[in-house]
Amino acid sequence: MKIENPNPLQWHFSQRAQKLQGSAIREILKVTMRPEVISFAGGLPSPATFPVEHMKAAFDKVLSQQGKIALQYGPTDGYGPLREWVANSLSVNGSTISMDQVLMVSGSQQGLDLLGKVLIDEGSKVLVETPSYLGALQAFSLYGPDFVSLPTDEGGLIPAEVATLGKDARLLYSLPNFQNPTGRTMSVERRQALVDICAQMHIPLIEDDPYGALSYRSAPLPKMLNMNPDGVIYMGSFSKVLTPGIRLGYVVAPRILIDKMEQAKQATDLHTAQLTQMVVHEAIKDGFLDTHIPTIRKLYSDQCDAMLAALETYFPSSVTWTKPEGGMFIWVTLPAHMDSAKLLEQAIKQHVAFVPGAPFFANTPQSNTLRLSFVTVPPAKIREGVEILGKLINASL
Repeated sequence: MKIENPNPLQWHFSQRAQKLQGSAIREILKVTMRPEVISFAGGLPSPATFPVEHMKAAFDKVLSQQGKIALQYGPTDGYGPLREWVANSLSVNGSTISMDQVLMVSGSQQGLDLLGKVLIDEGSKVLVETPSYLGALQAFSLYGPDFVSLPTDEGGLIPAEVATLGKDARLLYSLPNFQNPTGRTMSVERRQALVDICAQMHIPLIEDDPYGALSYRSAPLPKMLNMNPDGVIYMGSFSKVLTPGIRLGYVVAPRILIDKMEQAKQATDLHTAQLTQMVVHEAIKDGFLDTHIPTIRKLYSDQCDAMLAALETYFPSSVTWTKPEGGMFIWVTLPAHMDSAKLLEQAIKQHVAFVPGAPFFANTPQSNTLRLSFVTVPPAKIREGVEILGKLINASL
């Protein structure tokens, strides 16, 4: 029997909650779950790369040999052997990273949220690329920053602009490798210049690096962390090189910041799941990633080549796009009069999806842009989907 309530509860949300907005990408993904849709929308790694049997063996070994430890509460900063593995893997180019500088987090998104909690006040100046990763903009927005959009070009973020716009900035957020959403990569020279300028201006520099291992053409470029371990906050993740379902990432930073983030994490979730940390360590400790990652690179490289070829064939000359050498994304710029959100409405009717570019801009959105992800779509479907988009774009010229 339904009870009628004559005085329903009036919910009074906090000012912070009233500012919350859903992710544009997550809303689009609801549509792309339909099997007939060719989806270039999600920034999802290909399930074909998931090492299911290897992970199953790691789970079995951990649970059979250390089950009572794995199923117990764990330390807030993370499972020691895995933190040590992370520190050792990053101790290159003459720099030494200590495990005390490593905090394990429940996916990179938690790392971004914790950084926002401990570094950003209402009105703090936060420097971001133009465009920038939507998840970071969402995480930081909750704390009321004043976003300053840094100009970019085909080489990514322009370091000299930091000297002009960065006075009194609380932090600078960057993705130097195969950036989400553009796929661009910063050169070694720009990385060093950015590190130097941020050090001179006392600006903490966040180096978010989920895609750095996914280089198709050459060895990964040097990390900014190793150029200045005292001034760079490095973020890494196992989502793109192992599996996103385990929700496991890490933050590497000076101990004074890690201590504050650890305190904030204690108020959030106490600790990241001990079981998944132990399983990941078991899975990777003997060099598995050295043979696994090249298979991911080969698959993604072939699909990237398929999309670039299709774009060249079906898109008009008035449209431009990036040509990434790694990662998961291609950034498309349409003629100035076109709105990619309207194009998406037309595309979905023909069972093709992508992400409009406007949500990736912290301040002034460019509505004639869009992001394409190619890694979950086989080459034949890539060609089919790009052909449909090309026809729609040509019809709008």
